[in-house]
Amino acid sequence: MKIFYKIFLIIFVVFTAINIYAIQWDLGAFNEENLKFWFSIAAGILGFLVVFILDNLSRLAKKA
Repeated sequence: MKIFYKIFLIIFVVFTAINIYAIQWDLGAFNEENLKFWFSIAAGILGFLVVFILDNLSRLAKKA
């Protein structure tokens, strides 16, 4: 994995972890105040998946 992908992988993992920590669990997971954190977590997971897809595509391009 290239250093470029590793940097973004770390950023997305940290971003997701901070948002999971910020959720106010005593209000309920899907309370209106927690929705902004769920959207941020979803964006972090989506970025995480995009990094892996781009890494796999770059590996396939090297083989071809």
